[in-house]
Amino acid sequence: MDFDRSVSTEQASEHPQSLSGRLHLFTARFERWADAIFIWPAVTVILLLSIFPLIVSLYLSLSRLQLVRGGFEVTFVGLLNYRKLLLGSEQSHFLGVFAAPSPLGWLLFGGCVALMILALLRYVRGTTFSRIGFFWRCVAALGFGLIAWLMVTTLFSTGRPGTLAVTLVYVLVGVAVQFGLGLGLALLCIQRLPGRRFFRVAFLLPMMITPVGVAYMFRMLTDTSKGPFRPAWEALGLLDFSWVATPWGARIAILIGDIWQWTPFMFIVLLAALEAQSIEPVEAALVDGASNWQIFSHITWPAIFPVSTTIILIRMIEAFKIVDLPNVLTSGGPGTATESATLHAYIAWRTLDLGGSAAVAYMLLILVTFVCISLVQFIRRQGTERV
Repeated sequence: MDFDRSVSTEQASEHPQSLSGRLHLFTARFERWADAIFIWPAVTVILLLSIFPLIVSLYLSLSRLQLVRGGFEVTFVGLLNYRKLLLGSEQSHFLGVFAAPSPLGWLLFGGCVALMILALLRYVRGTTFSRIGFFWRCVAALGFGLIAWLMVTTLFSTGRPGTLAVTLVYVLVGVAVQFGLGLGLALLCIQRLPGRRFFRVAFLLPMMITPVGVAYMFRMLTDTSKGPFRPAWEALGLLDFSWVATPWGARIAILIGDIWQWTPFMFIVLLAALEAQSIEPVEAALVDGASNWQIFSHITWPAIFPVSTTIILIRMIEAFKIVDLPNVLTSGGPGTATESATLHAYIAWRTLDLGGSAAVAYMLLILVTFVCISLVQFIRRQGTERV
């Protein structure tokens, strides 16, 4: 009897230990699975909303959609849509009409080629030279050379730019002017000027307006016959003038609207970077008698260089996708003079040319990826050289 009681006591004492052991084992397994439990839903959403549409659009770019009785039919055509953009009937629309460059065009192209050759020679003579790195730099130089040749043979000639060249104009000119104005305004607002707090808020207002709203606003402002500036245009004798009657006038109107809207983004980020800069090096430079330009070039610019390159990269990606201003302000006109690549893809999609629309979108994706990767590599190389 005592023996049975002792056995039951031991089993009762072992039972809680086995329960706690099982609970500990379950907890350890749950902790190992927790990463997958919490991460996989997000990964699944990303796959469904991002990667899956990319795969479908890639298949569409290699296909042709036709409406048939009772629905539609998708036919695989291979690279025919891309061939149509680069060599076929859509070449003049996408790439433009080529012609011999003007003397200014030859000068600009020669300058671009000289800069690329100097960059390659600098890399060859550097301490980090490798054959793989040299190969990829040659590929990048060839790509930028083709872009430069496209620009000078369509914009600086008697030819006509296509949607790709027009997009590059929006990106290069727009982002450069936005960064310059944003940096200048940020440098002014860190000075002890009266009313600088008011201007900090006022400079942010354009960024609060939707792109469609900005497009309609500039559509009214550029209307010389009915717009709010009609008395000013009349005083200047420009009532019969139309911004959208000439290709460059229409492009300039779109650039002004884009610059007006996105300069505040550059301004606010650069202002934060300038205010976060350490003041001790600047004070030491002033004591040593350094000029304002020397302080900016040797202290301020290196301090804000990482932030500057980041916001330029962000704005470049956004500028490649410009569609609201050309669509609302000029409808891509006159002709296709202001039509961006994104608007080109949208118009093709609206006319049910889904294969051609997807091909344009993928060509733009390739261009954006190439430019952004080159910029990231340049930033990384500059950072390594500074270290």
